[in-house]
Amino acid sequence: MSDSSFVANSDWAKEVRALAAERDAVILAHNYQMPEIQDVAHHVGDSLALSRIAANSKASTIVFCGVHFMAETAKILAYDKTILIPDERAGCSLAETLSADQLRAWKAEHPGAVVVSYVNTTAAVKAETDICCTSSNAVEVVASIPADKEVLFGPDQFLGAHVQRILQRDNMHIWMGECHVHAGINGAELRERVLAEPDAEFFIHPECGCATSALYLASSGVIPEGRTRILSTGGMAEAAITTTAKKVLVATETGMLHQLRKANPLVIFEPINRAAVCKYMKMITPEKLLMSLREGRDEVTVPLDIAQRARQSVERMIALGTPSPTGE
Repeated sequence: MSDSSFVANSDWAKEVRALAAERDAVILAHNYQMPEIQDVAHHVGDSLALSRIAANSKASTIVFCGVHFMAETAKILAYDKTILIPDERAGCSLAETLSADQLRAWKAEHPGAVVVSYVNTTAAVKAETDICCTSSNAVEVVASIPADKEVLFGPDQFLGAHVQRILQRDNMHIWMGECHVHAGINGAELRERVLAEPDAEFFIHPECGCATSALYLASSGVIPEGRTRILSTGGMAEAAITTTAKKVLVATETGMLHQLRKANPLVIFEPINRAAVCKYMKMITPEKLLMSLREGRDEVTVPLDIAQRARQSVERMIALGTPSPTGE
């Protein structure tokens, strides 16, 4: 399935939709997927919102166009459904920074601590977690934990730092993991763009290495605070509709630009770093999606005991109140 001559055209889109109907499947695509994948999908969004759609869908098969932990989360929330991912090798550098064994050892060092894990983690890590969070509700989740309780927050160090900065919580320990794509969008790049684009607005994902720099530049008056927005991917999609800026510079994986430009064609959306491309997200190609529907591959499975424990950590998060569909 590596024919570089493969073209995703209208015939491909029709066949994909026809096969989905034949298989009783719904196609879900993450915001970082290729534009062709996003346009043919039944639903596009962040990982958690898509997983909740999977759980509530009447379809018997879910084709998840994203990375592996996202498809696992869909399986956790919709265990009776068949979950397919067009390429099971599509991993996640952030999820790989914290294993279940590492988390168990960390917990042993801090007995009684409450474990908060970002949804960008494996099912096995979620099974060792007390409560999950997304980038849109991480502050709310940590704030819900009694002040005298230690908190172990992982695996993203930048999101953890963002939460700790807002809550000023001294008993919060942060795992030093990162998404290699977001970590690569740094403060120096941001400052350079700020100075070059004095009228632009900035949408910055809290996983980015530049998130702290963005808040510093705003608080120090280098850029107006009103033009600097720390947003999850879903939050960016919502903000794109209402922004009055002529240009918005975006700090996240470049696949997000497709949805932003569709949401508001009158605004110029540009990446702060054009090299911010996740190779794992781009492993889901039009050809692989077609083959997945034709052949029913690759199926994602999660052991039942792990799925049950992991589901508890996700449902505890949801019990705080219905999170906005902004996810990671």
